[in-house]
Amino acid sequence: MLRLIFISLALVGFVRGQSYAPSSDRPPQLAREFRGAWIATVHNIDWPSAKGLSSASQQSELRAILDKVSALKMNAVVFQVRPMCDALYQSSIEPWSPWLTGTMGRSPGYDPLAYCIKEAHARGIEVHAWFNPFRALSNNSQETCGNHISRSTPGITKRYGTMTWCDPASPEARARALNVILDVVRRYDVDGVHLDDYFYPYPTGTLQFSDGKSPSQRRGYIDGFVSNLYSSVKKQKSWVRVGISPFGIWRPGVPSGIEAGLDSYEQLAGDSRKWLKNGWVDYLAPQLYWRIYPPKQSFPALLEWWRDQGSRPVWPGIATDRIGGPEDRRAASEITNQIDLSRKIGKNWNGHIHWSAKSLITNKGGIATKLAGTYTQPAAVPPMPWLNADTPAAPSVSASVQGENTVVRWSPDGKTAKIAVQARNGGTWRTVKIGSASSGQATIPRADAIAVTALDRFGNASAPKILGVQ
Repeated sequence: MLRLIFISLALVGFVRGQSYAPSSDRPPQLAREFRGAWIATVHNIDWPSAKGLSSASQQSELRAILDKVSALKMNAVVFQVRPMCDALYQSSIEPWSPWLTGTMGRSPGYDPLAYCIKEAHARGIEVHAWFNPFRALSNNSQETCGNHISRSTPGITKRYGTMTWCDPASPEARARALNVILDVVRRYDVDGVHLDDYFYPYPTGTLQFSDGKSPSQRRGYIDGFVSNLYSSVKKQKSWVRVGISPFGIWRPGVPSGIEAGLDSYEQLAGDSRKWLKNGWVDYLAPQLYWRIYPPKQSFPALLEWWRDQGSRPVWPGIATDRIGGPEDRRAASEITNQIDLSRKIGKNWNGHIHWSAKSLITNKGGIATKLAGTYTQPAAVPPMPWLNADTPAAPSVSASVQGENTVVRWSPDGKTAKIAVQARNGGTWRTVKIGSASSGQATIPRADAIAVTALDRFGNASAPKILGVQ
């Protein structure tokens, strides 16, 4: 009997020794880095893998992408929702995309953008909706439905070789593109709006885009569109990031020694340096798809130049899909070395975007395996202090031991979007989870101390609420 009492008292003492109470311990600051991947839907590049798959198969494939992004400790996807004046979401303006069902205008039976947002946010992943504002058809042989712009409003479109393009000189074309984007911002809980480099079509031989406009006039149309887009998005939801991914070289010869077969400033009307300097974007993601060492298109030289052009973040696009490819047969180490350089070059917040998700899913050249040594802990998306620098309130936090785990519970205020959990074992702190605040709790390996930080939609962080073992 005395032996049983002794054991019971010992167990009580053990449990009390593993309870948590407020602590004066101090964790390191959260790591900050935008870690994104493009999910291209045009021509089924990344998702869905083929036209006409069942809704269940499409959803399963999308979850697999998000699971991989989460497992790699990445925090964002750039999801293509308007490849060619079509929609991968429920729209009253434009038809369902043919890349879903094989037939333009046919519903897939669910809303892919809404599904992507739901599943991504549950994993602590941001969704940036990617729009092509002026491409109407990637190939004129594609079948269209009656409410596609090429049939409903053909007067604002122009054929260019094998493609059809909305004419950026047309006020109606610009207004339509803007209305489409704002419709998504208003109705969906997106974290960002993203445009790529397709403002005017890439030149094809001697073929000219027949609008009678000068390069300067064209830049004026695009500058006005970009400026208007930024201010309009901010009026609707100020926390939604606006990002653009231009061609990686602003102009040939800039910086000195850089060569390019394309002058995006003249030929694509992309004065992307102006957008960055004027603060018309929350981030710029120039497509720096070249290697580190060739001096004519040097990744570090270009990145350093871009990051000197403004105060907003420059998060380079990196060509993960070129690993082992015929173009330059780069190794996976080229990609991780570029990420290391992106963390060292320049003064702005860290970040980068992988082109594209398929390379991560297939572990091309072992890149997903290698990234485990690059993304060692989860990172929070950088904040936007130029929009809002208010510090959110720290959450109410409790914790308890359950077997070999610690269960962390929190009660955030209404402004909290994500919760970051750090844990200490011995003398080492690690970030173990950054996830949705709405989940209310997380189970982590048993920890000597925990720190819980609230993050708002602008990326601002509260003071951590710290608990230690009594």
